[in-house]
Amino acid sequence: MPKQQPLLKRFLIWRAKHISHKQFVMLLSVLVGFTSGVGAVVLKNLTHFIQHVLEGNLVQYYHHAFYFLFPIIGLALVYLMMKYAIGHTISHGIPSTLHSISKKKGIISRTQMFGSILTAPITVGFGGSVGLEGPTVATGAAISSNIARLFHVNQTTRTLLIGCAAAGAMSSIFKAPIAAIIFAIEVFSLDLTIASMLPLLLASLSAILTSYFFFGNDVLLPFRIEDSFSLSDAPFYAILGVFGALTSMYFTEVYERIQNFFDKIGSPIKKLLFGGLLLGVIVYFIPPLYGEGFDVINGLIGGNPEKVFQNNFLQLNIQNVWVVIALLAGLVFFKIIASALTFGAGGVGGIFAPTLFMGSIMGNCIAKIINNSGLTNHPVSESNFTLVGMAGMMAGVLHAPLTAIFLIAEITGGYELFIPLMITAAISFGISKSFYPHSVYTMELGRKGELITHNKDHAVLTLMDINKVIENNFAKVTTTMTLGAIVHDAVVKSNRNIFPVVDEQTDKLKGILLLDDIRPIMFDQSLYNEVYASDVMQNPPAIINIEKDKMTDIMKKFQDTNAWNLPVVRNDVYVGFISKSKLLTMYRRKLIDITK
Repeated sequence: MPKQQPLLKRFLIWRAKHISHKQFVMLLSVLVGFTSGVGAVVLKNLTHFIQHVLEGNLVQYYHHAFYFLFPIIGLALVYLMMKYAIGHTISHGIPSTLHSISKKKGIISRTQMFGSILTAPITVGFGGSVGLEGPTVATGAAISSNIARLFHVNQTTRTLLIGCAAAGAMSSIFKAPIAAIIFAIEVFSLDLTIASMLPLLLASLSAILTSYFFFGNDVLLPFRIEDSFSLSDAPFYAILGVFGALTSMYFTEVYERIQNFFDKIGSPIKKLLFGGLLLGVIVYFIPPLYGEGFDVINGLIGGNPEKVFQNNFLQLNIQNVWVVIALLAGLVFFKIIASALTFGAGGVGGIFAPTLFMGSIMGNCIAKIINNSGLTNHPVSESNFTLVGMAGMMAGVLHAPLTAIFLIAEITGGYELFIPLMITAAISFGISKSFYPHSVYTMELGRKGELITHNKDHAVLTLMDINKVIENNFAKVTTTMTLGAIVHDAVVKSNRNIFPVVDEQTDKLKGILLLDDIRPIMFDQSLYNEVYASDVMQNPPAIINIEKDKMTDIMKKFQDTNAWNLPVVRNDVYVGFISKSKLLTMYRRKLIDITK
């Protein structure tokens, strides 16, 4: 009796016979959207439960000092969980996902599927000043990656499903399905084609339906526009765009400097203690920085900033508008410091919520300054400026202006703010992009040249694996080999016309030897013991360093030198050669693969 095949294998065979690849991708995108939506529900509910128990009960009914204790307790729990339960560090959401796409062919560890769900709610619930959007995207991306691996789809489809997970996560969180699709395209650099659009649409739809099933009509930022846009307000929205860019650059610079500082601290325990204690101090003195901060945003949008500062530590008079402006400016200043400390101390979260937090307060602050400084005869809408300020920060920090515009348009239930959103987002993005070419999400990958972009050529080169184009079937020649030895041991035994010349002891590359270099003398046996490899070798036109050079660098070296073969080294030790023909062949194959 023949052995029965495993159920999965039988399903894959049945699928190949009855369901086309395109149809199967549609079905998987719906599944990925659903799982992303469920992931968002679990993360939100766990976080809100923890925050309600801690901040709503202990702080409110016992003592304000818990604000100082909670962050370091939460960060300690996250550290213990990663070390003993999960077994390794959980990477930050969207940057780690982008790295997996560009350098790991979209393959994400299985532990990432539950790692963020376990650690992010503790981080944020205990007062970590970060968001849940990044961990939600990371969770959905990990699930989609492993679903793709389970069903043996190719790298292109796997990348598309990760983008579907990102769209599903954002759609579920904000109930903004169109902005979610644009977010996946802008941040993950997915191609906008019919083949990719329909799966993204299905994933976004599946996720938002899941969100409605669990949350009903509740939305994260409930708001309806009451103040219409006036043409006379356009210059003020332009000013808001400038301040959005300046605040975005401050955000990026502080975030990067604090992360670099923590990177120099070797011990995770020292990072935990130093970052946790500083974060506890900041949250103790500035409670609005506790957690994500959407309550603060909703208070500002609703025109109730007094609720945010009613228990301020300095007992300042919040009836004075300039005191409120100063306090708002302080929140903008300290929010990114608190967020960066959370990350540096080992917390798990995202920067999307801090970006919205800072943008909303910045916009509200600018509106209050305009209205109370006599710059205009009619007051500008503080609620509108609060919303548009969020778009300005998203455009400047995340380099996602279209996402910013459509997200605010969708959460406000209309397009009345479309013009001011476009003005502010365009100015903020343009200025920020000129000073910081890469967003906070992509700066590390961009600096290394490993970032997938909408530039098709660059994307193909980034996805290519350098190790697959290295050839090592070249006969090596040492510097001390005689002409006779070269002829008998290298030329005769090789079908190549180029030979690497290496040091006999260390195998370090010293040069190359071309067959044309010895052709005039290779048949003169009187020279066989007189001429050495070091006498006839030459320097290569360029050398490829496998540890430093990216595919874009390699292609440029071939272009600049017009060489057909270039040697490859690692720590100066000879590894092999890369030929232009093999490089171009692999490029064509990869281009075909990612455009299927």
